[in-house]
Amino acid sequence: MPRQARLDSPGTLHHVILRGIEKRRIVDNVKDQEDFVSRLGGIVKETKTAIYAWALMTNHAHILLRSGTDGISKFMRRFLTGYAITYNLRHNRHGHLFQNRYKSIICDEDTYFAELLRYIHLNPLRSGMVATISELDRYRYCGHSVIVGKTQYDWQDCDYTLKWFGNKEKEAIKT
Repeated sequence: MPRQARLDSPGTLHHVILRGIEKRRIVDNVKDQEDFVSRLGGIVKETKTAIYAWALMTNHAHILLRSGTDGISKFMRRFLTGYAITYNLRHNRHGHLFQNRYKSIICDEDTYFAELLRYIHLNPLRSGMVATISELDRYRYCGHSVIVGKTQYDWQDCDYTLKWFGNKEKEAIKT
């Protein structure tokens, strides 16, 4: 039986989860991490997709996004295909990098937005990739460091995100 088509309307809020095939790594080193982040940022700008939260782990990643004019399918196809090709070339491997297709959960913004932001941004801390909140503040491969101003990625929408936690930036960051 064929799989069902995704709901792919521009402007929809999605929690995207992508996993390495057979729970394998999707990043092996800093070069992979930098390529993942750079590729994500470049495609975000081109497609007018809004990224609110993201976390790159060793064998999976989470992204909270609002799809742009082309929808999520085109965005994710370009992002994941390009990343997988360069990863495979860099590591002299062949075949699929990601398990099945990415998982996309359509989110009710009013109900889940703030909780999803916390969940995604705390993922590196909960998994032990970083040991403390201050390390998370400086962890370059998660949107949390951008929100607190320790890392600069102009493609992440911090203004919209911070408004969910307070009217003033410093107050919102503390929350």
